[in-house]
Amino acid sequence: MGADLSGVDLWGVDLYNADLRNADLKGADLRGANLWSVDLEGADLKGANLIDADLKDADLKGSNLRRANLRGVNLRRADLKDADLSGAVLEGANLSGADLYNANLKNTKF
Repeated sequence: MGADLSGVDLWGVDLYNADLRNADLKGADLRGANLWSVDLEGADLKGANLIDADLKDADLKGSNLRRANLRGVNLRRADLKDADLSGAVLEGANLSGADLYNANLKNTKF
């Protein structure tokens, strides 16, 4: 909880159901990571690379995903309430059932 993992290479890591609330993951490489059901509430993922990551059922409430690369990411049933997705890339992302209530989607690319 609150871990500093900024800029860390976590490519393909399995963090299923992990508690990463308020973690600093700015610029981290999480391509293809299994983040299914992970708790990232309030986490800072600014500029993180999440291409093809699995964030199904993840808790991302209030997280910072500004300018994050979310191409092909699975956000099915993810909780993105109050998340900042401004400038993020969501091309090909699965947002089925995701909760985007009050999320900042300014300049987001779908």
